[in-house]
Amino acid sequence: MRSNILELNEQGIKDVVEQQFEVAKQIIAKGLVPIIEPEVNINAKDKAEIEKVLKAELKKGLDSLNADQLVMLKLTIPTEPNLYKELAEHPNVVRVVVLSGGYSREKANELLKDNAELIASFSRALASDLRADQSKEEFDKALGDAVESIYDASVNKN
Repeated sequence: MRSNILELNEQGIKDVVEQQFEVAKQIIAKGLVPIIEPEVNINAKDKAEIEKVLKAELKKGLDSLNADQLVMLKLTIPTEPNLYKELAEHPNVVRVVVLSGGYSREKANELLKDNAELIASFSRALASDLRADQSKEEFDKALGDAVESIYDASVNKN
């Protein structure tokens, strides 16, 4: 369930998060773990402030869940390191994964290393160096290098 937040609009952010939790509860009722994914556009003028509002709304949503209602969060890498650490440690959160969000793989990895408890969900960054005209060896090396660097950023923090 992805939403894309483009600007600082507190009511809009609140509405998006409430909608995501409403649908998440329906998914939980069917025995699954939903992925709540309110993406903040990396080019948003007030990205850091948007993320603070988003964190507060996500915390409210998480606090509204029963103890047996678990979710995953899929978020944009925050501007402020460790902003989402509290969310990652919430008892209703299975895992917080982050999107590369349009950053280069190198930049996304650099930012991820500064965020404890977060791991990568970098499909765009993973495939960024893959080309149709590569030999099998070139393709395998490019993919292997990407996987290795993303894994490193997910587990080895600054």
